[in-house]
Parts: sequence; C-alpha cells; structure tokens
Amino acid sequence: MQINEVEQRVGITKKNIRFYEQEGLLSPSRQAGNGYRNYSEADVARLQQIKLLRKLDVPLGEIGQMLSGSRPLAEGMRRHLATLEQRQADLASAQSLTAALAQQQGMLADLDAAAHLARMDELEKKGVRFINIQKQDKAQRYRGALTAALVFMLLMAALEGMLVWAILTDPIPWPLAVGFLAVPLVMIVGVLLALRDRFRQIEEGEEDLAAKY
Repeated sequence: MQINEVEQRVGITKKNIRFYEQEGLLSPSRQAGNGYRNYSEADVARLQQIKLLRKLDVPLGEIGQMLSGSRPLAEGMRRHLATLEQRQADLASAQSLTAALAQQQGMLADLDAAAHLARMDELEKKGVRFINIQKQDKAQRYRGALTAALVFMLLMAALEGMLVWAILTDPIPWPLAVGFLAVPLVMIVGVLLALRDRFRQIEEGEEDLAAKY
C-alpha cells in the first residue's frame, strides 16, 4: 500500500512515517522499477506500535531497542515508568513552588526571586529538574553545529589571510592568485550551505504533537 493509505489507517503523518524510516524504525520494501515505497500489513502494525509508545512519550532510542528485540517490552516499560515517576515528582515540585508564588501579593516587580531560586537550587541538587530537557537537547545540537562550523571557518579565514600576505609579499600572476584565494572562500561557502542543511535537518525532526504521531 502507498503512504497516503498508511497515513489514513494509522493516523500518523507522512512526515513522521518518513522520519521513522530515517531513524531505522521502519523499513518498507521498494517497488521494482520505480523505487516507490510499498508498505505491508506488518509495517502498519509496526507503526501502530510506534504510535502507541510515542503517545506514552517513550524515547525513539528505547522504541528502536524494543523493536529490534535487543530489549524486552517489559524492561523497556519499566525503564520508562521510572522516567515518568521522576517526571511526576519534578512536576509536583514545580506545582508546589508555583502554588507558593500564587499566594504572593503585588506585581512581579515586587517579588524577591532570590529566596525562591535558592529553594529551586536545593531541589535541583536533589535531582529535581525544572527545565524542558528536549528543548535543551535541540539547543545543544544547534550549538554543536555552529561551533564546528565557526572553528572551520576561522581556520579558513586564517589561511586566506596567510595567502593574501604571501601574494602581497611575493607577487604571482593574478589568475594563480585568484585561484589560491578562491579555495578557502569556496570551502567557507560549502560549510555555510552544510550548516543551513543541518539546521533544516534539526527542524525537520518528528512532529511533537501527540495527535500527529
């Protein structure tokens, strides 16, 4: 069957179906001649399993291990249950602090945040988390891509500077000089294009609305 039919039957967007394929969670066969994907009933059942676990917020890595058989279902669920219990404890702490703030009188400008931050620091030392880990992970991927690109471009800029100095110190025919100078510039442009594609790749991950899993 085609992807449109699978989307209707399972209730998972085409974007997420392709994303799960890229992540190695699904491997539909290809039609001879045109290479179009051909989804089987087994693929539909697998997508339903993925949808169920993603609605429970099971990480893709855990789902992959359970689908491959390297981790039994019960073990994977026990691990995720521990994660949910920790998350519930974190939420209870956030709820308690929020309730305390709700009792404050006046405007935010009048709030002494230092005392509440000190309390949060104490809780964080005990393992409580008040941040969105998934969003932080996405920011880390952006920073990693930017750092690698900037380091490379700085090296190319330094090389460009040395080439300019060498050409000015010992002049060479201008076509050769242009060729030498163009190499680092072309590489910098290539890195910028690769960085753009990497940002698109980060943004083109799984749609995070449970209804679109």
